[in-house]
Parts: sequence; C-alpha cells; structure tokens
Amino acid sequence: MAIQEFPRTDERSLEEEADLFKINAVDHIELWVGNAKQSVYYWKTWGFKPIAYSGLETANRRHASWVVEQNQIRFVLSTSYSPHDEMAAHHLLHGDGVKVIALEVEDIKAAYHETTTRGAKGVQAPTEAQDEGGIVRTAIIQGYGQTLFKFVERSDYSGAFLPGYKALPEDRTVIPTGLEAIDHIVGNVELGKMDYWVNWFHQTMGFRQIVHYDDKVIHTEYSALMSKVMGSGNGRIKFPINEPAKGRKKSQIEEFLDYYLGPGVQHIALLTDDIVATVRELKNRGLEFLRVPQAYYDALPERIGEIQENYADIAELGILADRDDEGYLLQIFSKPVQDRPTMFMEVIQRRGARGFGVGNFKALFESIEIEQARRGNL
Repeated sequence: MAIQEFPRTDERSLEEEADLFKINAVDHIELWVGNAKQSVYYWKTWGFKPIAYSGLETANRRHASWVVEQNQIRFVLSTSYSPHDEMAAHHLLHGDGVKVIALEVEDIKAAYHETTTRGAKGVQAPTEAQDEGGIVRTAIIQGYGQTLFKFVERSDYSGAFLPGYKALPEDRTVIPTGLEAIDHIVGNVELGKMDYWVNWFHQTMGFRQIVHYDDKVIHTEYSALMSKVMGSGNGRIKFPINEPAKGRKKSQIEEFLDYYLGPGVQHIALLTDDIVATVRELKNRGLEFLRVPQAYYDALPERIGEIQENYADIAELGILADRDDEGYLLQIFSKPVQDRPTMFMEVIQRRGARGFGVGNFKALFESIEIEQARRGNL
C-alpha cells in the first residue's frame, strides 16, 4: 500500500492551527545502531544516564535496547541479536540513525484514527502492553523514508520506561551537561518531496507551517537547500523538513541522502538554559562541533546587539547567534555522530526567539562545505 498522494495545500491554509489530536511531548527517539551497549557510552559523554534495559535478561530474544535519559530527553538505543532481523538490515543500509520518533498523546485511538483516515499508512494499530507498572498503549504510522512515528499513551503507567524493560540502578558516573528537552527534529527528504511531507504533516496531524526558507535564503556560492518547518498548534512539537536545491556542487542534503541511502532524520536539536556552560563541558569531554570563521564573530555584536552572555565566550566556543522579533537564540552544531556524514546534533538556547537561526545559515553551511570538501563530497 503506497502512501496516498496529498493535494498541494495553499500556504495560507498551512499556517492555520488545526490540531487533530493532543500531543503532549516527544516521548522518546529510538535509534537503531550497530552496537547499543557501546552507544550508551557515547551518549553518556553527552550527559545521558542509562535508566532502563530490555534484552536477553528480560526475555527479549530479538534485540537489546538501552534507554538513556537527561531531564526531558529520552533516547532508546537498539541492536538486533540476529543478522537476519529487520534492525540489522536497517543498520546495514543506513548506519546508526533514527528509526522511531515517539510522541506522547492523550488518546491513542484518536491519534491513530485521525492520521490513518486522513492518509497516513498504518503500521501498528493501537495495542496494549502491561506489567507491574501498569498499561501502555502504542500505535505506529509510517513517516518519511523508513522512519516511523509512534504514538504513546502512558497515563496509566508508572514503570521505568515500557513493559518489557527493567529499571537500571542509578549510574553515578554520569554528570548531566544541562540539556533539558528536544526543541525540534529535522528530516531530510528527496528533491521535490518537501511539499509532499509538509502536506502530510498538515493533513494527517493537523500541524501548521511555522516558517518557510527557500534557496534564495539558504545558499552559498556552491550549494543550496529549501526548508519548511511544521509544528503543532502549541508550538511544542516542531519538524523542519529539508530538500536539496540545485547548486554548483553537492549540497549537505544530497550528501546526507547519498550516505543514509534515503530520507531520514538529519539532526536533533536539544535545548539548554545555559549554552555556554553546556558547550564548554561537552567540548571538555571531547565532543566535536562545527566552527565558523572568526570574521563571523567580529561582526556579531553589531548584528545581534546586547545579549546576556559574554561575546568572548561565544567566540571562544564557536557558538552562533541570531535575533528575531521575539528575542535571540544561541546554537551550535556537532560533527556527525558516526563515521558516515549523516546525523548530527544541535545544542540550542532560546532567549525569546522562536526562529531557527536563519541569520546563521550562510556561515554555518560554508563550514559544512569545508567538512564536505575534506571528505571529498562537495
């Protein structure tokens, strides 16, 4: 069954709020990886504590899954035991990457009914699972590429994570880094497919278009891309969608599609209340971030104006800044989290700003192109 083709929605309609069911938060993001146990140590570096586990010791004979958490952010790291499992095939094709974006909803039946009757492909109808912690209800629909969107209703559950998982003793070796919540999740799709997925989010979930950037805004001398941001009515859930645009050389979106072998999650933006302290700690732990030229920082005070942070700290750490009508934001982007140049992370702090750093796009993408050139992929 192919996903239904959605008629193009006019821009005015896309900006209307029309939540079809209530989404409370991003419940978790599940990554299918080559070695979940080793991945736990990588995410510990980011300040995530392992809190729950499912595997052979819990009678799960298909895969091992480790749940890591920091404040409101929860990742699940999963690896199959068999080379013949779907997880193994997914990893062979894509490498480490996001397989499931799970959204906490208040009514699982409403979420599944509204999305599937409006054109989303159902993968798992509402299903209950229970243990001594209570009952959890889940349902799944197909998203872009091989990415799944899972709905989770957990109001009747008090366990560590989900039925089938056991709680882990507190890992006192992990020191949090100040990451608080997920700000947005960015998906890369093929050329010509951005509007399709914009309409998909609008028509199946009732999301509205928050902002639109075309290739006149997001471009460098060599490459360009287009992006639209879809969000829930309350603005808590945001899904930017990127597609490549024609340029003189290969864009970062094309590089991602080449190495991920299809659409998928490009990056996850994590909120912090103190980006200077967070980034300094992450760098001290050896994590690598993209760096823009010093000229960017020479012009920054005049472009952004007064901020609470120290500009010397911003420049030292390589943090980017942008301002809109609501305030300003600070952001920084990691290098890819695996050897393939695919998924990376963003750390972001908002001081009122509701945008996504459009004023930083040119400098940031020129830095990405430098990395692409080093890899021979520009």
